[in-house]
Amino acid sequence: MTDLETFLDDGPGETWGVVCREGEPRQIFHAREGDAPANRLGAESVGRVTALLPGGGGAFVDLGAGEPFGFLARGAVSVGQTLRVTVSAEPRGGKGPALTLKGEGEGTPRLLKPGPTVAEWLDQAAPGVAPVQGAAAIEVVREARETALAPVVTAGGLNVAVERTRALIAVDLDFAGTPGRDGGKAREAANRLGLALAARRLALKRWGGLVVIDLIGTAQAPEPVLRAAREAFGTSGVTFGPLSRFGLLQLSMPWRHTPLEEALFGLKGEHARRTRQIEAVRDLRHGLESRRSAPWITLVVPDSEVDEMAGLVAGLGPRARLVGEASRRAETYGIQEG
Repeated sequence: MTDLETFLDDGPGETWGVVCREGEPRQIFHAREGDAPANRLGAESVGRVTALLPGGGGAFVDLGAGEPFGFLARGAVSVGQTLRVTVSAEPRGGKGPALTLKGEGEGTPRLLKPGPTVAEWLDQAAPGVAPVQGAAAIEVVREARETALAPVVTAGGLNVAVERTRALIAVDLDFAGTPGRDGGKAREAANRLGLALAARRLALKRWGGLVVIDLIGTAQAPEPVLRAAREAFGTSGVTFGPLSRFGLLQLSMPWRHTPLEEALFGLKGEHARRTRQIEAVRDLRHGLESRRSAPWITLVVPDSEVDEMAGLVAGLGPRARLVGEASRRAETYGIQEG
């Protein structure tokens, strides 16, 4: 575990946790104030069955957190029945959480036990590793967030693009090649690196489902490719399909957490304004941590957003100031000393 580091940024509005291996972010955990605790991964609740899909295709379960209701894929249940369930996958794409049946329940729909906190997820990912906090954690969160949201990553002449559609995740590996090297060996090495980069990127984005990877080259021996894919993606919950004659590799990854872009911005951008406000307050907190000799650090915001952001700044201490500016455009912010 010596190559693992964890970072915890518990600030106003949201909490972030990042796991780094060899200095690179590999996992992101995130919790936003206002999210329903009953919908978080690992949460246990009493729920009531509200509807059944035809042919035993599953049931919708009210957890007491409002719609969209949770979905129970298996189990002989009836409408109105009260159950004890746990969240096996958080909401995504406008759908409620996926549920696992634990047994019979009693009473009204309610949360029995919350899922792990961000700090607890970090401890599970890296047991015994104390998380770094403060300015260093804020900086790592910024880097991990930017890395996760970027659609393309480049390294060693390799370009890896990932895109999520309604049906699947498409990964395209593009390699310029290296003059003077054996073409076959160069492609094999580039595919190994590309698979590793793709796996890291999907983990940071917190995406799951069917993944189709367009590898470099077409005529390839399946075993080396599948071996590299297993090394990159692991085998826990991952199902590997065949390598096609067109150089396409298919695999299926389990969903667990809400995709990061949905957690931050919502399905239709409905959370984008609040996300930008929280990010601005994170910059203010970084200034307070990194410029300790400054008597005050001031966050300058549009006049129209002062009331919305006052609660985020209120608990940061006497050195933190929030100032409205009439001429400032909406959702633009600045940091000043003094």
